[in-house]
Amino acid sequence: MIEPATRLQTVQEYYFSRKLKEVALLKEAGKPIINLGIGSPDLEPPQKALDGLVGSLQLAEANKYQSYIGLPELREAMAKFYNDHYQVGLSPKTEILPLMGSKEGIMHISLAFLNPGDEVLIPNPGYPTYSSVTNLVGAIPKFYDLTEENNWQPNLMDLENSDLSKVKLMWINYPHMPTGAVASNKNFEDIIAFAKRHNILVVNDNPYSFILNDYPRSILKYPGAKEVCLELNSISKTFNMAGWRVGMVAGNADYISHVLKVKSNMDSGMFYGIQKGAVEALKSSKLWFVSLNSVYEQRRNLVWKMADALNCKYDKNAVGLFVWAKLPQGIDSDSFIDNILKEKNIFITPGHIFGSNGEGYIRFSLCGGTEDLEEALARLR
Repeated sequence: MIEPATRLQTVQEYYFSRKLKEVALLKEAGKPIINLGIGSPDLEPPQKALDGLVGSLQLAEANKYQSYIGLPELREAMAKFYNDHYQVGLSPKTEILPLMGSKEGIMHISLAFLNPGDEVLIPNPGYPTYSSVTNLVGAIPKFYDLTEENNWQPNLMDLENSDLSKVKLMWINYPHMPTGAVASNKNFEDIIAFAKRHNILVVNDNPYSFILNDYPRSILKYPGAKEVCLELNSISKTFNMAGWRVGMVAGNADYISHVLKVKSNMDSGMFYGIQKGAVEALKSSKLWFVSLNSVYEQRRNLVWKMADALNCKYDKNAVGLFVWAKLPQGIDSDSFIDNILKEKNIFITPGHIFGSNGEGYIRFSLCGGTEDLEEALARLR
């Protein structure tokens, strides 16, 4: 047997990759599983996005290799989206780069900026891919605590008192996944100032800003942000197009050029039809967001009732696609969700997979229909 690369010793198969195999086996065995574990939108994309995709398929250029930097009209639509919704001006030619989903951007950015031995500030709790990619590129994760007591914001004073000499990159994610916390104007301003003082590149991962959130924000709006910040974004959650794999990275043209050096060596462009559909989605009016959030609001009310039935506490001011709920004192999240899966045929995510500060919490997804959520609530009562 050929031995795998030693870098694989630093990571495991993604939790959901492993756990969903178990869930699939239970469904195959006839169990009536309700999956409230992952944030895969079940609602339809905008009709004009589907029309844009279908209408492009007969064009001569549809099946050719596409540009590494995406269609000009896609970059222009992304730049206009940022201007209209975040009040951020971006050059569509140099300050925005389409991605095949924002998740690939985590790898591209890490490869573009990190050398072996560089340290990376990673939120705990936070998206597990930040740490796994950091390990894969030979950099060193340096976890910073997010706690409920501090509204899941970084304690910059604590970080200032630590050794930051080897830190090159910092991941932040607001609105925050899994907790649903939002960053205020001051939070973003303080993070930018911190990054400038210590010469750290901050990347805000921002795919949830339009879900149940009245005040979408981009870190790039704030003075000086482009000097030290990049932002990842996605149409996956905002337009129910997760499987289309369309995201973007935005920021300083020099930083974007470095990311492109990596990306252009890893793929040969995004399928033409998907780009044309994404252009149309990005043109959606504000009525789209109102309609989308009215559905999620109804679902969230049902999930809150489920959390009540499980004697969990939660923050009604949290935003995003999930409900983050605190278990009663002393209950192990892994054992708890396994018992719910076994006894009630409901899959809920244990908080520990997002880091040690997630232990004692569980995460519900809002990506289940009203009928399923009502059934799940009935099973838990």
